[in-house]
Amino acid sequence: MTTTWTDDRPSWWSDAVRGAIAGAVATWFMDLVTTGVQASQSGQDAARELAARPNGQSSTANLVDLLVDRLDLDVDESTRSTAAQVAHYALGVAPGAAYGVLRSRLPAVGAWRGVLYGLAIFALNDEWMNAALELSGPPDAYPASSHLRGAVGHLALGLVTDAGLDVLGASRPA
Repeated sequence: MTTTWTDDRPSWWSDAVRGAIAGAVATWFMDLVTTGVQASQSGQDAARELAARPNGQSSTANLVDLLVDRLDLDVDESTRSTAAQVAHYALGVAPGAAYGVLRSRLPAVGAWRGVLYGLAIFALNDEWMNAALELSGPPDAYPASSHLRGAVGHLALGLVTDAGLDVLGASRPA
């Protein structure tokens, strides 16, 4: 007797594409959420946050500067601004693609409909990696409202990425 192994899940490639699309939409939505939360930030907190930023720039602008310097590229200011926006979206698209692949294969990854994913991205990217690479100031240099905004924004990112995968027809673990 021959046993045939079949898998009804979509291919990892199609799950990655779905995740990338969902991650892009979620990044856009996260920006809406964080802009709304930032509007309620006090002037004192806004000033403290600006003072904590290396070079007075966002972490993605500092990432672009780092890459331009390391790769010895000649890039004008307008292109740097566009590259920072592309980098920002890439930081939602690439993890979204990974989430799309892993969500249907490892049940814990998709736990709580993307909440854990969003919090993991917040902790790893905003709270650890940006500071470790000196793309942002150390976490304690920022006011609590900045961390809260980041956490809320990334919760939205996780929930929308997960919902986007559902809308795009990605499978869930059996």
